[in-house]
Order: sequence, then C-alpha cells, then structure tokens
Amino acid sequence: MAIEATNDSLKPKDKKGHPKGLYVLFATEMWERFNFYGMRALLPLFIICSLKISQEQSSIIYGGFLGLCYLTPMLGGFISDRFLGNRYCIMMGGTLMAIGQFLLFTSASIFSSNLELARTVLYVALGIIIFGNGFFKPNISSMVGSLYPKAEKSKLDTAFTIFYMGINVGALLGQWICPILGDHKPGGIQDPFVFKWGFLAAGIAMLLGTITFIILKNKYVVTPDGRAIGDLPSKNVHTDFAEGESQKAKFSNMALAMAVLAFICLGNVFYFVVGQNIIYSIIYSSGLSLAGLILSDSSLTKVEKQQIWVIYIVSFFIIFFWAAFEQAGTSLTFIASQQTDRHMFGWEIPSSMVQIFNGLFVVILALPFSLLWDNLRKRGKEPISPMKQAFGLMLIAISYFIIAHNVKDLGVHEMLAVKWLALLYFIMTLGELSLSPIGLSLVGKLAPKRFASLLFGVFFLSNASGYALAGTLGSILPPTSEQYINAEKQNIDLPGILNGKVEASGRELVQLLRISSAKADEALGKANNIDFTKILKDDKSELTPEQYNLIKDKKIIKTGYPVFLGFTLHNLYEFFMVFVVMCGVASILLFSLTPFLTKMMHGIR
Repeated sequence: MAIEATNDSLKPKDKKGHPKGLYVLFATEMWERFNFYGMRALLPLFIICSLKISQEQSSIIYGGFLGLCYLTPMLGGFISDRFLGNRYCIMMGGTLMAIGQFLLFTSASIFSSNLELARTVLYVALGIIIFGNGFFKPNISSMVGSLYPKAEKSKLDTAFTIFYMGINVGALLGQWICPILGDHKPGGIQDPFVFKWGFLAAGIAMLLGTITFIILKNKYVVTPDGRAIGDLPSKNVHTDFAEGESQKAKFSNMALAMAVLAFICLGNVFYFVVGQNIIYSIIYSSGLSLAGLILSDSSLTKVEKQQIWVIYIVSFFIIFFWAAFEQAGTSLTFIASQQTDRHMFGWEIPSSMVQIFNGLFVVILALPFSLLWDNLRKRGKEPISPMKQAFGLMLIAISYFIIAHNVKDLGVHEMLAVKWLALLYFIMTLGELSLSPIGLSLVGKLAPKRFASLLFGVFFLSNASGYALAGTLGSILPPTSEQYINAEKQNIDLPGILNGKVEASGRELVQLLRISSAKADEALGKANNIDFTKILKDDKSELTPEQYNLIKDKKIIKTGYPVFLGFTLHNLYEFFMVFVVMCGVASILLFSLTPFLTKMMHGIR
C-alpha cells in the first residue's frame, strides 16, 4: 500500500506505490535518450555522406564513440561518490551533452565550405558528449535505486523496467524526429546538407531534459522521509547504509598503484598483442583494472565481495549482447541503406529510421514485461536476474539466426524486405527487456551503498566493451549489393578481385575508392607526396607504381573479403552467423552458471 506523506510538497508515492521521483527521473532520461538516440541514428551516415570518411572507418569511429560514452561513467561515478553527488553530476552532464549536440550542428553546417574544420568540430563535439554522458549516465540510474526503502527493494525490477520504458520513449521519439529532419534522400542518397537539423533537435531535447530535472528534483526526487536524494556525499547519513556496512571505500596507496600499473600493462597487451586501436585498448583495460581496484577495498565483507563478483560475471556476458545489439547503428543501418526494400504501407522509410522499430517495441512491451515479473514474483516463480539475462542472450541469437537465413539466398540484384529487419528488432527487443533493465536492477540490489555509482560505472563499462566490439564487428561487413552493382557499372569484376582470382588494375582501384565513398588517408598521402583528392576527382587520372603499391599495402581500399578469427566472411549470411554463435554460446554458459550465482547472491533475487 502507498504511504502518504504528511508534507504535501514531498508526495513521495503515487497511487500504485512507486515514488513520484521515479517519473521525474523517467522524464529526464527520456529527453536525454531522445538526444542520444536521435544523434546516434544520423551519426554514421553523416560521417560517410558529409565528412567523406569510409564506411569501415565510420564503424570504428561509431564503436569508439559509444564505447567511450560508457567508459566515462566510471569517472562520473567516482566523482559523484566522492565529491559532487548525483544531482550536480546530472546537471553538469546534461549541459555538456547539449553543448556537444550544438557543436555537431555546427559541424554539419560548415562541412561544405571547410571540410577539415568540420571534422575537427565533429571530434570535439563527440568528446564533449562523451564526458557529459559520463557524468549523467551512472548517476541517474543510481538515484532510481535510492528512491525505495530497504523493505521495498523487491520492486526494483519493475521500477527499472518502467524507467527503461522512459529511456525508450525518448529513443523512439529521437529515432523518428531526428531522421525526418536530418535524413532526406533526394535521388536515393542521403542529403548531406540536412543532417544539421537532426542534431539541432537533439540538442534542444537535451536542454529540456536538464531543465526538467532542475525544476522538479527538490520536490519529488527525495527519500521516503523527505531528504534529498543524490545530494553532496558529505550529507549522507548512517540510515543510507545497511547495518554494519562501511560508509566509505578504503583503497590503499598500493592498491591504487597496482590498478594504474594493471591499466598500463593491459592497455599495451590489447594494443600491441591483440591489435586493438588505442581507444578500444583503453576501454578494455579500464574495465578490468577498475574491477580489480574495487575488490581490493579492505572494508569489503565476504558477502559483499561475492555479490560484486556476480555483477562482474554478468557484466562480462552482456558484452556479447551489446556487440550484437549495437549493429543497429552500423552494419544494420548500412544494410538498410544498401540492400533493403524499405517500402512499408506505401512509404519509404529513411535508412537511419529503420532502427526505430526497437524503440517502438520497447515502449509497447515494457509494461507487459513489468507486469510479467510482478505476476511471477507473486507466484514465487520469477527467474533470478542472471537467468533472465541468459534468456536475453538466446533471444538475440535467435533474431540473428532468422535474419541470416533470409539473406542466405539473396542475389546481387535482390533486396531484403524491411519486414525481416522489423522482426529482427522485435526479437532483439524481447532480449533487451530480459537483459538490460534487469542488469541495472541487479547492480542496484547487489552494490554496496559506498560503491553504488562506481559499480554502475563498472556495469556500463561492460556496455562500453560491447560497443567497442560492435564497432570492430561492424567494420568487417562484407560488400552489399550496392557495391557489387556499382562495380558492375564500371566493368569491374569485384567478386574476382575479392576472391584473389583477379588482380585489380590502377584504374580499378581508383574506381573502387569512389564506389566505396572512401576518403583516402590524407595524412598518409601527404607523407608520401600523393594527392589522393586530385586522383579521386579526375576520371582520367592514372596511378604511378608507387601510388598503386601504397594503396594496396596500406589497405586504403579492400581487395579481399573481411576475416574474423581466421574465418573469411564472404557474404551477409556468414556475417550474421557470427552473432548467432557468439550470443548463443554466451547464453548457454551464463545459464549453466546460474546455480553458482544464486548462492553468491545470498538471497537477493
């Protein structure tokens, strides 16, 4: 039953028993997700069409950007726990993200007159958004768990599902409005001059979210007894912590030094041995070193350590979920653009809007999922969180299995029906609702109070690692029908070149550079006194032997099929089966670990 507050200004509960502060955080996150997902829908296409960067490099930039967005919550969580508190970090993060979006608007406004400056502004804008997200993301999630007294923690799965619906209402609106404003397709290609309006809409949405929080936080974002949630750490009181729980983390100087050393060593391993780029190496090494640092805290009890290990184990497995899920912004968008018949109900859906199906299905299904967990809980049949997440992984494997078999027999001139992408997003959404909000809830239940925001940062690091892996996997997308058809028009035997049966001539390499919309590496060209820009503009230009060897040796243009873990990916079927195997195996392993994780959770479901 809801408890009514005597002070009318507090009103901590709604009629259904959830604090009204949940809906304030819902609205704040909704506008932030409008901003983020609206921009995300346009970003890869903007990089390719306006800034003239290759599809492969666009995937790497996209994956690195998303990965860093979920790396910086580690920093934001630490600053919040130690210095500023949730509230100030949320306001700072929202302001920074709005500034970043307005800089993207600037980049999309000046690229035609100053391409290099536009690229520089792009990187500055993405950097500001990354840090803004780092302050915003872990702190608003942490505040959801703080709205509920200890006796009502069982409601967190439902609360986070409601909160997650707020996230996806915003995502749905952003994926609908921003592409309408910023992805016109005259002549069948993206208009590079209208992306700016989508970025402007995203920036305005972020301002709305920040203002909403500032106005309503003091009235509704409060504890059941009326104290402000997420205030400065110095204002925490003993009742915020469980009986016997330490109120402050205790890291020794040795532990901090070892964490820094581990970060450096692991970063070098990922960079030099595994072959990851510097951003991806930072993401992977940060997650591992931070996880070790938290476990070194001398104040941790045996039970707390085991519960933190559950968070770590689950976080590892969901890396593979996000690696598959975030193909929405790269390979699935490219396929939607290049080899999909997007006509539905007499209207051609813009390629950047196809991923809107995910947001739409989340909004439709979030409440039924919330009611499902409530009903199973009342009957004593609710699966524990890790089991739900294993279901989520299996569902995304099934979604890719279905799409793989629908592209298996597609010819070069045949198109995939958009209904199959809609079905893929439907099943992916079922998996997402079984995994993502449940993971947030799990951290809220298991994390010691003094580590709440920091452990949310660790959890988001698993997202970061998944996004980095998504960028790597998106960059190995085999050629689609559009590339084959364009090669045919230039009398180029692209299958023969990719199979190694035909040696590409200098003229064919130049044509392949044009076909792929690739922007040749200008820094490399300048270092070798080669003006690639002139070569690409002049239809009659001929490559010198030096230029020919440079293009081939540095792989400026691909002359072979992509390879992943020693397997050559010849077509879209083989590409999609990578995700089937990856997520299917992860699901089976996590399911098999569930009995052990149940014991380590010590009664928390």
